[in-house]
Amino acid sequence: MKILYFHQHFNTPKGSVGIRSYELSRRMVKAGHEVTIVCGSYGTGNTGLTNTFQRGRREGAVEGIRVIEFDLEYSNSDSYLKRTWTFINFALKSIVLVFTEKYDVVFATTTPLTAGIPGILARWLRKKIFVFEVRDLWPELPKEMGVIKNPVVLKLLSFLEWASYRSADRCIGLSPGIVEGIAKRGVERSNIKLIPNGCDLGIFGGDIEIWRPEGVMEGDFTVIYTGTHGIANGLDNVLDVAKELKKRGRNDIKFVFVGQGKLKPQLEQRAKQEQLNNIVFCPPVDKKRLAGLMEFADLGLQVLANIPAFYYGTSPNKFFDYISAGLPVLNNYPGWLAEMIDKNECGYVVAAKNPSVFADTLEDAVEDKNKGYLQYMGENSRRLAEQSFNRDQLADEWIDWVTGATR
Repeated sequence: MKILYFHQHFNTPKGSVGIRSYELSRRMVKAGHEVTIVCGSYGTGNTGLTNTFQRGRREGAVEGIRVIEFDLEYSNSDSYLKRTWTFINFALKSIVLVFTEKYDVVFATTTPLTAGIPGILARWLRKKIFVFEVRDLWPELPKEMGVIKNPVVLKLLSFLEWASYRSADRCIGLSPGIVEGIAKRGVERSNIKLIPNGCDLGIFGGDIEIWRPEGVMEGDFTVIYTGTHGIANGLDNVLDVAKELKKRGRNDIKFVFVGQGKLKPQLEQRAKQEQLNNIVFCPPVDKKRLAGLMEFADLGLQVLANIPAFYYGTSPNKFFDYISAGLPVLNNYPGWLAEMIDKNECGYVVAAKNPSVFADTLEDAVEDKNKGYLQYMGENSRRLAEQSFNRDQLADEWIDWVTGATR
């Protein structure tokens, strides 16, 4: 079977963003299918292609996956208008491929929501099977965050959401809340499947070179955050916690922020002004390097702004990386991940905007490490990764769902 796979932010392990599409595609190829990935360029990503762009695109093979990359660079730090234009431009270029490529199934994954446009056209104008994967609920999330306020834009996005869901022969949701959101738009439950992000057990459990960033001492209790430094991530709250710990004289607890994002310069400036030397900022690193840092760390931070749509409507890569590495997780918002952490005793759940309680929890974590309980929680994390989120098992479900789609 030939799969035409649209993912604007496709990345291989050589980059520093999520590798879900890469891992699923290479397993699809291994199962005997042909996969063509259509993507753009991501600031800290790596598509695996190194040849030069010709007329705005380049093409090549990455582990048996055919990759078509448009010369459309995207960064979380871009302005709203620039990002919007990049999304629209990618959709327009993708539409051309819908009518020129040979394929049996078109698969599109968000974000952005505009990724669904080529799938809609393939479904109705070429009568092809269309499978749509939803990683975030749009426009619900940006609306609740206050990122998009224009009522006309919100109505257009709402229509595109509805059209994408209702045009798809099958849908995939990455979290329970996303599945609920799709169903609320009138899609039959039998046409929706929950396939969350998976754990790359080989990357985080193989031969790892352990390292620690400059500014972190050997005996420090190290808390790491890996991912985007943006509006949605609520990292200002973590700086409040760092400030509280500094007041208490807990210089042995260090935060390591790994990644990039629109708010990173502001966060760095605030940390400098308030002399928060218990925070270390690091540039993005690839998966192998990230695994080495996690091997050194004591605790992983799963933090987001306190927005109800996040509670059940996200499936963050960083959480699955943490548990793959056998790290206990500290989560600062309620929802399905918080419930999972409590049920499996693999970390801590704290209130979103209470730096004092957050700091208390970190001090407790240091004591738990001394008592051996933190190691117990880490073992529970790895067990959860192996038993419930093994990428190989989830990939088999994904392949069956995509290739088994019928009208």
